[in-house]
Amino acid sequence: MTADLIVGGSIGLGGVLADGEDLYWTELRPTEDGRIVIVRRDAKGAIADMTTGAFNARTRVHEYGGGAFVPSQGEVWFSHFPDQRLYRQGVGTAPRPITEAVDKRYADAVVDRRRGLLFAVREDHTDSSREAVNTIVRMQLGGEDESIVVEGHDFYSNPRMSPDGRSLAWLAWNHPHLPWDGTELWLADLDGSGAPREVRLVSGGGEDAIYQPEWSPEGVLHFVSDRSGWWNLYRLENDRAVALAPLEAEFGSPLWTLRQSNYAFTANGRLVAVANGSGSTGLGIVEKGGFRRLETGYTAFSSLTTIGETVYCVAAAPDKPPAVVGIPLDGGAPEIVRLCLHFDVDPRYVSWPELIEFPTEGGRTAHAIYYPPTNPDYEAPPGEKPPLVVHSHGGPTSAYSTSFNLHTQFYASRGIAIIEVNYGGSTGYGTEYRRRLNGQWGVVDVDDCVNAARYLVDRGLADERHVAVSGGSAGGYTTLAALTMRNYFKAGANHFGLSDLVPFAKDTHKFESRYLDSLIGPFPEREDLYRERSPLTHIDNLHCPLIVFQGLEDKVVPPNQSELIVEAARRKGLTVAYLAFEGEQHGFRQAKNIKRTLEGELYFYSQVFDFALGEEVEPVAIENL
Repeated sequence: MTADLIVGGSIGLGGVLADGEDLYWTELRPTEDGRIVIVRRDAKGAIADMTTGAFNARTRVHEYGGGAFVPSQGEVWFSHFPDQRLYRQGVGTAPRPITEAVDKRYADAVVDRRRGLLFAVREDHTDSSREAVNTIVRMQLGGEDESIVVEGHDFYSNPRMSPDGRSLAWLAWNHPHLPWDGTELWLADLDGSGAPREVRLVSGGGEDAIYQPEWSPEGVLHFVSDRSGWWNLYRLENDRAVALAPLEAEFGSPLWTLRQSNYAFTANGRLVAVANGSGSTGLGIVEKGGFRRLETGYTAFSSLTTIGETVYCVAAAPDKPPAVVGIPLDGGAPEIVRLCLHFDVDPRYVSWPELIEFPTEGGRTAHAIYYPPTNPDYEAPPGEKPPLVVHSHGGPTSAYSTSFNLHTQFYASRGIAIIEVNYGGSTGYGTEYRRRLNGQWGVVDVDDCVNAARYLVDRGLADERHVAVSGGSAGGYTTLAALTMRNYFKAGANHFGLSDLVPFAKDTHKFESRYLDSLIGPFPEREDLYRERSPLTHIDNLHCPLIVFQGLEDKVVPPNQSELIVEAARRKGLTVAYLAFEGEQHGFRQAKNIKRTLEGELYFYSQVFDFALGEEVEPVAIENL
């Protein structure tokens, strides 16, 4: 699995939506400077790009985006990343802007053809003297007469219109909550002009986290709630929530990006959904108070939509790269509409994941996914155990799945073992597990990463002398915390992670500006705790090599967070490398930079763990080696 193969022959898939018989999705193309393209397959099966040229369908609402486009009757409305304006485009026509050239961002839109209106979440940054203002707005389909229809909360998502056009539902929440802490489900009738009336709260509030309100074809509002301790499905009957399929499984996920879809209705009203539980994922039909799992050959699913009685989504498996697939609910093999790769994967070179549970602090059990080194062309020297890289995911509410991951396979095919840790705080194991991290960020996640590595070492599956920890974003913070607050790992790779929590708490974007209230404690009242949990505070405890990767246009974790830890390591005379990338934000999208990151981290390990590489890669400047 070479870096050239990965960046030159792969795309990122998402945003699957149906418009009548037409299917749409988005493709993140590293070879086109990481731009996101809207692609359409028409009813006859012809596939073509909707957005061409330099157009980049990506919104910056909440900084993480999502829900950047919506189709209707052959047209699309989308956010263009450079200017964040909404554009309208028909098949075979050029996009034209329909919103002002000011600092306002739009996402998660819905088209109301009856009234000729578009409803969308708007984030207004025009007044730099105050926090951005989030609302739901309506405008004519051509962008005229834009006005606010819902306001007063700090955040909004999921405006969804009933099939008859008479009602609008949406989610709202306020600081210090994030949407997985607690949200409110609101409902309003709409008058002839699209103005809401009889607005009422119908579910949620407090610590009840509501997710993905959706209308059935019969006009019944459905949603996901974690009130039972698991994100389960409910429907609204006389403004009362009725459980559909009570299970110890998750039908929802953290709303980091907008327009996520974990369930959908078919034309005949069947409800098809994704259920995650203890690291495994299934697609099935909710019926008669239960969940009937479908055998599809896939183990990970996202972005569900339907055409007729076929569900379309992005699906993957340990040996199947992500693809836009169509799965007939009445039988038949899944149809691959678009594969994320332009090359075939030889299954002999695929490292097969093992779901593991391991003991951790406080007598608890934590979860991880282990990938053994796999390459039929080579054998390890007798008696030698492989190096191990412990991967810590972002979020930190996210979770690793068993879907095929090119970056993981990149290392496993080179004789390096990988363990992806779903530490306490991860999603997929119930609300209690997800809340283990409350007040304990930098403690629980770090302990679980250390104990996952120890578990493999004790099983004889890794060399304790060559154990590294690596992560991005929140996982980057966990990496730095593990290196500075524990003395176990022998090297680390930090991808745009926090090194000093105090400036982050004082100056970050609106969506996450109060996130650390739950993860650490209220600020500034517990500033002492923020300093105590900051890796920079414990730089004197850093004794092993460190490589750091940073996008210079990152608004979530600013570059100074990486520069602080690098400069501190330099002052100590430690082995350190720093790679910063122009034009990259939070997460790298350009092919040349993805390649440089993959090969750079591998090269770093080869130097600090003293092993030879099987191929030529561009060296990284490593100080104090």
